[in-house]
Amino acid sequence: MAKPSVALFDYGSGNLRSAFRALERAGADVELTSDLDQARNADGLFVPGVGAFAACMAGIEKSGVDAVIRARAASQRPVLGVCVGAQVLFAEGIEHGVETAGVGVFEGRVDHLEADRVPHMGWNTVTADEGMRLFTGIDPEERFYFVHSYAAKIVPEGALVATTVHGEPFIAAVERGSVAATQFHPEKSGDAGAALLTNWIEGLS
Repeated sequence: MAKPSVALFDYGSGNLRSAFRALERAGADVELTSDLDQARNADGLFVPGVGAFAACMAGIEKSGVDAVIRARAASQRPVLGVCVGAQVLFAEGIEHGVETAGVGVFEGRVDHLEADRVPHMGWNTVTADEGMRLFTGIDPEERFYFVHSYAAKIVPEGALVATTVHGEPFIAAVERGSVAATQFHPEKSGDAGAALLTNWIEGLS
Protein backbone atom coordinates (compact mmCIF):
# COMPACT_ATOMS: atom_id res chain seq x y z
CA MET A 1 0.00 0.00 0.00
CA ALA A 2 1.42 3.39 -1.01
CA LYS A 3 2.27 5.88 1.69
CA PRO A 4 0.11 9.04 1.82
CA SER A 5 1.77 11.93 0.00
CA VAL A 6 2.51 15.13 1.92
CA ALA A 7 3.64 18.38 0.31
CA LEU A 8 5.85 20.24 2.80
CA PHE A 9 5.53 23.69 1.30
CA ASP A 10 8.60 25.90 1.14
CA TYR A 11 7.62 29.57 0.89
CA GLY A 12 10.80 30.81 2.56
CA SER A 13 9.92 30.34 6.23
CA GLY A 14 9.89 27.27 8.38
CA ASN A 15 11.80 24.59 10.19
CA LEU A 16 11.84 22.41 7.09
CA ARG A 17 14.51 19.84 7.85
CA SER A 18 13.11 18.63 11.16
CA ALA A 19 9.54 18.73 9.81
CA PHE A 20 10.59 16.65 6.79
CA ARG A 21 12.23 14.01 8.96
CA ALA A 22 9.32 13.88 11.40
CA LEU A 23 6.74 13.48 8.63
CA GLU A 24 8.78 10.72 7.02
CA ARG A 25 9.13 8.88 10.33
CA ALA A 26 5.39 9.18 10.86
CA GLY A 27 4.73 7.33 7.61
CA ALA A 28 4.35 9.92 4.86
CA ASP A 29 5.88 10.14 1.41
CA VAL A 30 7.15 13.72 1.83
CA GLU A 31 7.96 16.18 -0.94
CA LEU A 32 9.65 19.46 0.01
CA THR A 33 8.28 21.75 -2.66
CA SER A 34 7.35 25.26 -3.72
CA ASP A 35 5.30 23.92 -6.64
CA LEU A 36 1.63 24.88 -6.42
CA ASP A 37 0.45 21.83 -8.36
CA GLN A 38 2.16 19.53 -5.87
CA ALA A 39 0.64 21.53 -3.00
CA ARG A 40 -2.75 21.24 -4.68
CA ASN A 41 -2.61 17.52 -5.48
CA ALA A 42 -0.83 15.92 -2.50
CA ASP A 43 -2.91 13.93 -0.04
CA GLY A 44 -1.89 16.38 2.68
CA LEU A 45 -0.43 19.91 2.65
CA PHE A 46 1.88 20.85 5.54
CA VAL A 47 2.31 24.60 6.13
CA PRO A 48 5.35 25.42 8.30
CA GLY A 49 6.29 28.82 9.68
CA VAL A 50 8.69 30.56 12.03
CA GLY A 51 9.26 34.21 12.82
CA ALA A 52 6.79 37.05 12.27
CA PHE A 53 3.20 36.73 11.06
CA ALA A 54 3.57 39.52 8.50
CA ALA A 55 6.80 38.09 7.03
CA CYS A 56 5.25 34.63 6.72
CA MET A 57 2.15 36.03 5.04
CA ALA A 58 4.32 37.97 2.60
CA GLY A 59 6.05 34.73 1.61
CA ILE A 60 2.77 32.84 1.39
CA GLU A 61 1.14 35.47 -0.81
CA LYS A 62 4.20 35.77 -3.05
CA SER A 63 4.24 32.00 -3.55
CA GLY A 64 0.50 31.86 -4.24
CA VAL A 65 -0.08 29.01 -1.79
CA ASP A 66 -2.71 31.04 0.10
CA ALA A 67 -5.19 30.37 -2.70
CA VAL A 68 -4.28 26.67 -2.65
CA ILE A 69 -4.86 26.47 1.12
CA ARG A 70 -8.29 28.09 0.77
CA ALA A 71 -9.19 25.81 -2.15
CA ARG A 72 -8.13 22.70 -0.23
CA ALA A 73 -10.18 23.80 2.78
CA ALA A 74 -13.23 24.43 0.58
CA SER A 75 -12.94 20.98 -1.06
CA GLN A 76 -12.19 19.14 2.21
CA ARG A 77 -8.57 18.31 1.31
CA PRO A 78 -6.33 18.03 4.41
CA VAL A 79 -4.06 20.88 5.53
CA LEU A 80 -1.90 21.04 8.66
CA GLY A 81 -0.32 24.32 9.79
CA VAL A 82 2.33 24.49 12.51
CA CYS A 83 3.50 27.42 14.68
CA VAL A 84 3.29 30.59 12.54
CA GLY A 85 2.04 28.27 9.80
CA ALA A 86 -0.92 27.70 12.12
CA GLN A 87 -1.34 31.38 12.98
CA VAL A 88 -1.56 32.50 9.35
CA LEU A 89 -4.60 30.27 8.83
CA PHE A 90 -6.58 32.77 10.93
CA ALA A 91 -8.19 35.93 9.56
CA GLU A 92 -5.58 38.34 10.86
CA GLY A 93 -2.55 38.80 13.06
CA ILE A 94 -1.45 41.83 15.00
CA GLU A 95 2.20 42.44 15.90
CA HIS A 96 3.59 45.68 17.35
CA GLY A 97 0.28 47.39 16.56
CA VAL A 98 0.35 46.38 12.90
CA GLU A 99 -2.55 44.31 11.57
CA THR A 100 -1.87 41.82 8.76
CA ALA A 101 -4.53 39.82 6.93
CA GLY A 102 -4.10 36.06 7.17
CA VAL A 103 -5.23 33.26 4.87
CA GLY A 104 -8.61 33.33 6.60
CA VAL A 105 -9.52 29.66 6.84
CA PHE A 106 -10.37 30.25 10.52
CA GLU A 107 -12.08 33.36 11.88
CA GLY A 108 -10.33 35.38 14.52
CA ARG A 109 -7.15 37.21 15.37
CA VAL A 110 -3.70 36.14 16.51
CA ASP A 111 -2.53 38.55 19.20
CA HIS A 112 0.23 39.00 21.77
CA LEU A 113 0.28 36.65 24.74
CA GLU A 114 -0.36 38.50 28.00
CA ALA A 115 2.14 36.80 30.31
CA ASP A 116 4.94 37.73 32.68
CA ARG A 117 7.44 35.83 30.53
CA VAL A 118 7.30 36.06 26.73
CA PRO A 119 8.12 34.28 24.53
CA HIS A 120 6.44 31.17 25.84
CA MET A 121 9.21 28.62 25.39
CA GLY A 122 9.09 25.08 26.67
CA TRP A 123 6.87 22.08 27.31
CA ASN A 124 3.18 22.19 28.23
CA THR A 125 0.27 19.81 28.50
CA VAL A 126 -2.86 20.63 26.50
CA THR A 127 -6.56 19.98 27.09
CA ALA A 128 -8.18 18.70 23.90
CA ASP A 129 -11.87 18.67 23.03
CA GLU A 130 -13.35 15.20 22.75
CA GLY A 131 -13.25 13.91 19.19
CA MET A 132 -10.11 15.72 18.02
CA ARG A 133 -8.46 13.40 15.48
CA LEU A 134 -4.97 14.79 16.11
CA PHE A 135 -5.02 13.62 19.74
CA THR A 136 -6.48 10.14 19.25
CA GLY A 137 -4.78 7.74 21.66
CA ILE A 138 -2.48 10.40 23.13
CA ASP A 139 -2.29 10.53 26.93
CA PRO A 140 -3.68 13.86 28.23
CA GLU A 141 -0.57 14.16 30.42
CA GLU A 142 1.76 14.25 27.41
CA ARG A 143 3.62 17.52 26.84
CA PHE A 144 4.25 19.42 23.62
CA TYR A 145 6.99 21.92 22.77
CA PHE A 146 6.06 25.59 22.32
CA VAL A 147 8.09 28.63 21.30
CA HIS A 148 5.99 31.72 20.49
CA SER A 149 4.93 35.17 21.64
CA TYR A 150 1.55 35.35 19.85
CA ALA A 151 -1.49 33.08 19.79
CA ALA A 152 -5.15 32.79 18.84
CA LYS A 153 -7.48 32.95 21.82
CA ILE A 154 -11.05 32.86 20.45
CA VAL A 155 -12.42 29.51 19.23
CA PRO A 156 -13.53 29.63 15.58
CA GLU A 157 -17.18 28.71 15.04
CA GLY A 158 -17.71 24.97 14.76
CA ALA A 159 -14.09 24.10 15.52
CA LEU A 160 -12.63 21.64 18.00
CA VAL A 161 -9.68 22.98 19.96
CA ALA A 162 -6.99 22.02 22.41
CA THR A 163 -6.05 24.73 24.88
CA THR A 164 -3.28 25.46 27.33
CA VAL A 165 -2.30 28.38 29.53
CA HIS A 166 0.73 30.65 29.59
CA GLY A 167 -0.27 33.82 31.38
CA GLU A 168 -3.70 33.41 29.80
CA PRO A 169 -5.53 30.59 28.00
CA PHE A 170 -4.88 30.22 24.28
CA ILE A 171 -5.51 27.79 21.44
CA ALA A 172 -2.79 25.14 21.25
CA ALA A 173 -4.42 23.25 18.38
CA VAL A 174 -7.55 23.56 16.25
CA GLU A 175 -9.46 21.31 13.85
CA ARG A 176 -12.36 22.14 11.57
CA GLY A 177 -13.28 20.13 8.52
CA SER A 178 -10.11 19.09 6.72
CA VAL A 179 -7.92 21.83 8.22
CA ALA A 180 -5.90 21.39 11.40
CA ALA A 181 -3.26 23.53 13.07
CA THR A 182 -0.97 23.38 16.08
CA GLN A 183 0.66 26.32 17.84
CA PHE A 184 3.24 23.90 19.27
CA HIS A 185 5.87 22.11 17.18
CA PRO A 186 4.93 18.43 16.83
CA GLU A 187 8.22 17.78 15.03
CA LYS A 188 10.06 18.88 18.20
CA SER A 189 7.69 17.23 20.68
CA GLY A 190 9.19 13.75 20.97
CA ASP A 191 6.91 10.72 21.08
CA ALA A 192 3.76 12.80 21.64
CA GLY A 193 4.44 14.90 18.55
CA ALA A 194 5.25 11.79 16.52
CA ALA A 195 1.94 10.24 17.56
CA LEU A 196 0.07 13.39 16.57
CA LEU A 197 1.71 13.48 13.13
CA THR A 198 0.96 9.78 12.67
CA ASN A 199 -2.70 10.46 13.48
CA TRP A 200 -2.80 13.22 10.86
CA ILE A 201 -1.06 11.12 8.20
CA GLU A 202 -3.26 8.10 8.86
CA GLY A 203 -6.26 10.35 8.20
CA LEU A 204 -4.98 11.20 4.72
CA SER A 205 -5.49 7.76 3.22
